[in-house]
Amino acid sequence: QVQLVESGGGLAQPGGSLTLSCAASGDISSFATMGWYRQAPGKQRELVATITSYGRKNYADSVKERFTISRDNAKNTVYLQMNSLKPEDTAVYYCNARRNFGVTTKDDYWGQGTQVTVSS
Repeated sequence: QVQLVESGGGLAQPGGSLTLSCAASGDISSFATMGWYRQAPGKQRELVATITSYGRKNYADSVKERFTISRDNAKNTVYLQMNSLKPEDTAVYYCNARRNFGVTTKDDYWGQGTQVTVSS
């Protein structure tokens, strides 16, 4: 029932910028965490950035100081502002919404992904 739709991917030059958007079908405040993950060919999906329902943000070391996650609860949308892009940022980026059940159990919802390619 939960639907997440990513947009904003595309081609950027090294050092350039892109902004990704994730539009949710429901109230994003109902999720404990919203986040962005990425997966490059031949590699496992990895966390990029997350934001909790109360605004706490976490970033992967590889994107810290370059990427910024934010949300607009009124629009039920999460954003990822990507600056100073590097070729190694090339991947399919996925939006994630998470509900926690107790301490160890969780329920994850995923968008279809949007391709980001960084190349000169």
